[in-house]
Amino acid sequence: MRYEVALSVSAEVALSIYPSSAHSFGMRTLSGVESVVYGGLVVGTLDALDAVVFFGLRGATPVRIFQSIAAGFLGRATYQGGLRTALLGLGIHFFVAFSIVTTYYLASRGLPILVRRPWICGPVYGVLVYFFMNRVVIPLSAIGTPTFSLAPFINGIVIHILGVGIPTALFVARSAYAHGESLTSQV
Repeated sequence: MRYEVALSVSAEVALSIYPSSAHSFGMRTLSGVESVVYGGLVVGTLDALDAVVFFGLRGATPVRIFQSIAAGFLGRATYQGGLRTALLGLGIHFFVAFSIVTTYYLASRGLPILVRRPWICGPVYGVLVYFFMNRVVIPLSAIGTPTFSLAPFINGIVIHILGVGIPTALFVARSAYAHGESLTSQV
């Protein structure tokens, strides 16, 4: 059992350093679309679970959490919308997650280091996403500029490193593009 874990960890480390070695470990590459879809689903799910647990421990219900996301478009009226506005917020949340992964994928085409060093670039990207969302997107939305609070700030940075940046970088590093295949072979 210890050898299986060591082999698994060694394979993951090797893939993060040398992404083209995926074939050596019996792992298939993903198409660009698969990278974005799977990455977006994982990123969206991890971030949503974090929000439900973190803010749930502070008294917020999942409906209220996702209504708060919809508030970016609807303002305070979102809280009168019940489950419908919560589902809208959930949809917006996953749209943003897919957009985050798509942006990294497209950026990696011009900056190959993003796929060569996912364990370094992913966390940096996660932090950049956090600040972009909190200093640009949210202030420009119907929510306005949020007030600073230390606990949500720390949680936000941590989840954007572990649940957004790293998974995004790893899924994109598994893409066929990262392994030298042409764009036309990815569809």
